[in-house]
Amino acid sequence: MATVQSASPRLIRRTALAIGTLVAIVVTFAAIRVVVDWPHISSGTPPDDDFAERYVEHPVLAYSHIAPGVIYLLGAPFQLSRRFRTRHYDVHRRLGRILLTCALVSGVFALLFGIPLAWGGALEAAATVVFGIWFLACLFIAFSAIRRDEVSRHRRWMIRAFAVSIGIGTIRIWVGIFEGVEQAISRGTSPATPDPVMFGIAFWLAFVMHVAIGEWWLRRTPDLAG
Repeated sequence: MATVQSASPRLIRRTALAIGTLVAIVVTFAAIRVVVDWPHISSGTPPDDDFAERYVEHPVLAYSHIAPGVIYLLGAPFQLSRRFRTRHYDVHRRLGRILLTCALVSGVFALLFGIPLAWGGALEAAATVVFGIWFLACLFIAFSAIRRDEVSRHRRWMIRAFAVSIGIGTIRIWVGIFEGVEQAISRGTSPATPDPVMFGIAFWLAFVMHVAIGEWWLRRTPDLAG
C-alpha cells in the first residue's frame, strides 16, 4: 500500500503557479469575448465568425455563465488557502457565501447555455452535462457539509468543484495544441481554424484530467485537504 505524503513546498508552489496560469487564461479569454461580442450586441450586428454567434445572439445566457464564473475563479484560490482562511476567517466566511452563489449561478447557466448552444456539437454538449452536473453536485455536497459543521468534508468537496471548474483554462490549452498541430500539418499554408469536433474533444480531455488531478491532490495532500 502506498504511503500518504504531505505536500512539499515545491509542490505547493507549482500548484499555485498552475492555478494562477489557468485563471489568467480564463480571464483573458473572457475579456476577449467582451471585446469581440459587445460591439455586435450593442449595435445588433452579426459577428464575423460562427463561434461568436451564440454569444452575440444569447448574451444573457452567455454572460450569466461567464461573469459569475470569472468572479468565482478569481476568489476560490483564496478560499482554499489555509493561510488566508486562518488569518481572515470572517472574510473567508462572507466571501464564501458570495463565491458559492456565483459558482451555482455560473454552473446552472453553463448547462442552459452549453447544452443547446454547444459549438462543439454532441461531444461538447455531453461533456457539459456530465461535468456541469458534477460541479453543481460538488457545490451542493460542500454546502450541506458546512451547514452540519463538517469542515473537512466541506473543504474536500470545494476542492473537487474548483478542480473541475479550472479545467476551462485547460480546454483553451488543448484547443491551442490542436490548432498548432493543424497548422504544422498544413505547413503554414493556411491559418489554423477552430474545429468543432476538436473543441468537443478538448472539453473531455480537460475535464477528465482535472477531475483526476483533483482526486490525486486530495489523496496526495490530506493535510491540506482537511
